[in-house]
Amino acid sequence: MAATQIFDSETLANRGFTVAKNLIDAEGCRALAALWPEQARFRKHIVMQRHGYGQGEYQYFAYDLPEPVERLRQALYPALAEVANRWNEQLGKPRRFPATLDAWLRECHAAGQTRPTPLLLRYGPGDYNCLHRDLYGEMVFPLQVVVLLSAPGRDFTGGEFMLVEQRPRMQSRGEVVPLEQGDAAIFAVNERPSKGVRGWHRTAMRHGVSSLREGERLTLGVIFHDAA
Repeated sequence: MAATQIFDSETLANRGFTVAKNLIDAEGCRALAALWPEQARFRKHIVMQRHGYGQGEYQYFAYDLPEPVERLRQALYPALAEVANRWNEQLGKPRRFPATLDAWLRECHAAGQTRPTPLLLRYGPGDYNCLHRDLYGEMVFPLQVVVLLSAPGRDFTGGEFMLVEQRPRMQSRGEVVPLEQGDAAIFAVNERPSKGVRGWHRTAMRHGVSSLREGERLTLGVIFHDAA
């Protein structure tokens, strides 16, 4: 299936996020979650509370990425690059993203951002993720993806994915994005264009996860720029 059929690009452009249903099947979700203890797959392990990020853990994959993660990253990028280029045009930004992920990553690596950023996140009871942005350097692709690998209501309760946008001269607006196992949220990393009476303006975006009540929640994060 083409990436343009996987997600609603108009909803993404207009609201700053969209949900792609059943992006990964249940078997694929379990297989990705089972990678957590395989330390050779990962380049870095982070305990959130040590850094004030919340409570929970995450691990960045090492290159070469697991084949399902690499395939997903490659498949989603071209259609997302079209949205990203439209956003930059609306915001008056000169950068245009190339048509392929490999070409974009070459630009990242030439700028010194060479470390892979796709990651697995794990939360237990009481864990949460503070509102944040995943930037990692000057080279930033403005969209990213999270895929819920666990089943709500069976594997865990609580732990909702949250987005907050700060609209110019207005109060922040928060939204809970409901996800089932295998669903993906596609959303703005840092900011998105919003159209007002005087043209386009920037709306800042943050994302996080509310406190888990019971169980264990695992998520795949797919970021399209590498880290410095």
